[in-house]
This record gives sequence, C-alpha cells and structure tokens, in this order.
Amino acid sequence: MTSEFLMYCRSGYEADLLAEIDDKLAKHNAFGYARFVKDSAFLRYTLSVPKTHKMFSAERTEQDTKSLEAVSKHLKDMLLTYNSMPALNTLIFARQKTLIINEVYFDDLQDRVNPVLVALGALHDEAALTKPLFGDVRVEYPDTEEGKQIAKFCKKYTVPLRNTLRKYGFLSQKAQSHLPYLHVFFERGEACILSVSFAHDRSEDSLGVRRLKFPSDAPSRSTLKLEEAIHLFCNKAQQAQLFQAGMSAVDLGACPGGWTYQLVSRGIHVEAVDNGAMDDKLMQTGLVTYMPADGFTYVPKDKHVDWLVCDMIEQPDRVAKLMVHWLKTRMASAAIFNLKLPMKKRYLTLAPIIESFFDALNDEEEDVYLQAKHLYHNRDEVTFIMIKNSQMRAVF
Repeated sequence: MTSEFLMYCRSGYEADLLAEIDDKLAKHNAFGYARFVKDSAFLRYTLSVPKTHKMFSAERTEQDTKSLEAVSKHLKDMLLTYNSMPALNTLIFARQKTLIINEVYFDDLQDRVNPVLVALGALHDEAALTKPLFGDVRVEYPDTEEGKQIAKFCKKYTVPLRNTLRKYGFLSQKAQSHLPYLHVFFERGEACILSVSFAHDRSEDSLGVRRLKFPSDAPSRSTLKLEEAIHLFCNKAQQAQLFQAGMSAVDLGACPGGWTYQLVSRGIHVEAVDNGAMDDKLMQTGLVTYMPADGFTYVPKDKHVDWLVCDMIEQPDRVAKLMVHWLKTRMASAAIFNLKLPMKKRYLTLAPIIESFFDALNDEEEDVYLQAKHLYHNRDEVTFIMIKNSQMRAVF
C-alpha cells in the first residue's frame, strides 16, 4: 500500500525533513521516497506501508475514528494511512502534515472552485450525504518569497471556495476542530494539491506557522523563540500548571533578557546568568537576580530550580551535556533550550544527541519527557523541552 503526504518546513530544510522521516520510518519497518525542490519549503513523500507495520498513533486513530462515524468511509480509511506516518509533534523539521487526496489542474483560471468540487466528489459516499466532511478549509502556499506572490490570491480565493463547499455540504457551517481539515495548496496559480489533515495530529496555524506579535517592552526579539516554544509544546491548561507565578528559573546566557522576559511575565523568579548587561526594566520587576558568571559552571543559589532555559551560542554537544547534567543532578526539574545546528547534515547531527538524552535521563524511577521543534522564530537552531520531574511530566 502506498500513499502520498504533503509536508511543510522552513525553506532550505527539505533534505533535513526527508532524512528525519526516512530514519523514523525505517525503525518501524516502513519506507518511501520524496519529491522536493531545494528551498521550496515543502516536500511530497510517498510512503510504502507493509501489512506488518504498526501505526504511530493508535490512540489518536481511535479518538479520531469516533469523530468520523457516519461521515465518510473514505476518510476513515485515510485516517489509518495518515497515522502510518510519524505524528507531527515527533517530527522536528515538519511544520504541517497532510495526506494528499487529489491534484487539480485548472483549464479556466476564471473558475478555480468547481474543479475542486469535482475532485472531492469521490469522498461523498452515501453515509456522508447529511454530514459535512471537513471542519475547516485552509488555502495555503509555500512559505517562501515566491509563495508570498500567491498569498494575495489565496486570501481572495478562500471566501468563494468556503461558501461553495458549505453550499454543497462538504464543509461545516462553523469551524469544527474535531473533523478533518481540507488543505488547498497552491505552488502556482494553474494547479493545486488537495490534502487532508486530522484532529490531534496537525498544526492549527496557517502554514503550520505560529506568528506572534513582538512585545514592545521586551529587550530583544529572541523573546519570541521562548514564547513560541511554550505555546507549541504546551496547551493552555498545561501552561497554567507548568509556568505558575512563584516558580523559580535559571536563564543561562540571559542578556539582554529576551527569554527572562517571558518567565518574568508569568511571575517566575529568574536567576539571569551572563557577563553582559541585563535590561533595566526587567531588573526593576524585582523578579530577576543578575549573576555575572559562566553558564557552564553556574550552580543555582538554592541548588534547585523549577526551570532551566538556555539560548547560548555554543557547540550543540556541549550544551546538550550541560542540560543533561542539570536534569540528572536535579538542579532543574525541566528545561527549554536551543541547540545550534551545522550548515549541513542537521538531522544527522541531532539524532545521536537525542539518543544520548534518553540514554542518560531514562531510569528506573522516571523517564524523561522530550519534544524538539525547528520553530518559525528559529533560524539554524532547534528548540527542545525536556522534563524530568514526574509531577510535571504527568501534565502531559
């Protein structure tokens, strides 16, 4: 059985996403091949799934199947295929994950709505006649300079497409996040790719990009990295439990205070470790203690903090060993940090480092919780969250 996926990523990271997918599929007795153009910000991956292959998301499959009851047998079958690809939150370099269902070429550029309806017709089986197939429609394009030229058309096209899909019963009258989403992807104006994503295993953000407004009183734009990481790794309920006012943290390489700003805004006390100057407004909050020290040798004042954050420009293996040391010795319960990436073979650099985290921190008492993502506000770096404390891990 073969199926084709459409995956978004940062421009220039297509080969890294491919290396990651190949590696994770191979460990589960599956394989495939990709088609992509360098710097295109997406790839198409054709997956071959043997009968013995176990789905990556069995629990998610069961949850989603219940929401698809009496909607469409075709979509329920697609869900099984969809979950044969690693889950989006386990893929470092993927921004969005969708399953391709059709490709449409437009003979008449004055009508790019009706051909989409025709292409979707096969999904509307008898059981689906009274139920909408999709909970939302996303008209998207590559996150590139060339893609921005298509963005204006996509915005105008969305309204008539949405109205027509609702008229003919393909789309719910109001957005319903428990249903599959229809993605209409334009690389160029003469054709589009139709694909579908399923609840619990997709990004809710357009293009898979979390766009944030820079706080006017933040000392540096690096603050957006930590803000995006917190939103991506933790939902609102998890954030409320994991980032409570009165908690303690250490920020290694803190100056001028972009990451400290995010912690202080949540009422967390921060030991800011750096030899540079901290932002005056942050210091006036009374929540920041400035420590002019070496981040690689610093020990927290009370020998323990809830959170360790780190955005130091250092070799990734050196920072990785430091993070392991803090969690293994219980100087911190959890950490969010960046690892800087080389220009080539980025995934191949990260893979053994990630294995070393599990080898060092998983033990008989408790395992480590780990997620990693190449964020929108990152450049040549990947952001990690690691949690060792069992009470904090239970939040997930």
